[in-house]
Amino acid sequence: MKLKAYLARITSLVTVSLLASSLAYAAPGPSAPCADCSRGPNPTVASLQSRSGPFTVSTFSVSGYLRGFGNSTVHYPTNATGKMGAIAVIPGYLSYEDSIRWWGPRLASHGFVVITMNTNTIYDQPDSRATQLSRALDYVIEQSNSRSSPISGKVDSTRLGAIGWSMGGGGSLKLSTERSLNAIIPQAPYYAGLNRFNTINTPTMILACSADVVAPVASHASPFYNRIPDATPKAFLEIYGGSHFCANSGYPNEDLLGMYGISWMKRFIDFDSRYSQFLCGPNHAADLRISEYRENCNY
Repeated sequence: MKLKAYLARITSLVTVSLLASSLAYAAPGPSAPCADCSRGPNPTVASLQSRSGPFTVSTFSVSGYLRGFGNSTVHYPTNATGKMGAIAVIPGYLSYEDSIRWWGPRLASHGFVVITMNTNTIYDQPDSRATQLSRALDYVIEQSNSRSSPISGKVDSTRLGAIGWSMGGGGSLKLSTERSLNAIIPQAPYYAGLNRFNTINTPTMILACSADVVAPVASHASPFYNRIPDATPKAFLEIYGGSHFCANSGYPNEDLLGMYGISWMKRFIDFDSRYSQFLCGPNHAADLRISEYRENCNY
């Protein structure tokens, strides 16, 4: 009896310890939905694949010196009302802002404040890029709180998102285990070593490139997607024949990926269910540019 009691006690302690560990490492979740965040006309495939949305976009440059990230650009709508979600976009190893800059005007023209970034150095690893994404979001929030800023009063600090390419994609995944975000889009993500992606609560759309030899889909994008809990809204879009650069500025997939990326951010940062139709359903792979599409709708 004493042995049974001892074993029961040990089992209980182990269970409590594992539960405490799980809770300690639980990733922060997205903010609560808001009822009045949606803006803009009803979306269509044509409007989402267009190079510009319903809002006029302006920009200003940011010196990242002493701010914890590299020189960057803020893109913002000039004729959208109310507070908007903010999104930070970061490039990959050995790369610069121009590789991911196309996301800035695209997303801003649909009602987001977007900062497209350079990094402190082109050699920064994914964990450093996660920190820099966070600092860039903090900068945008600070600017919204400044009366002298072009984006004064434009940002809802509770509705944030991140996009990253390659090691920047790994950084966006890492950041979602550390900070409350409403949506992330890792594109051709690279992350080596141990991770806690199984704790991610942030809605995540992974953009993969089927012929990627730098961050092969089978060892990066696909297992990252599978590791994210099924309870978390997630999607996986793979570009047929795409190299590691398939989602970058100047490549032929901007219109297609813009439609999915805008829809993802609108659905989960603006809580706008009008965009679910472009993310859920059986016919995505009918587009010959898409070699695989996965999702866990309904959302």
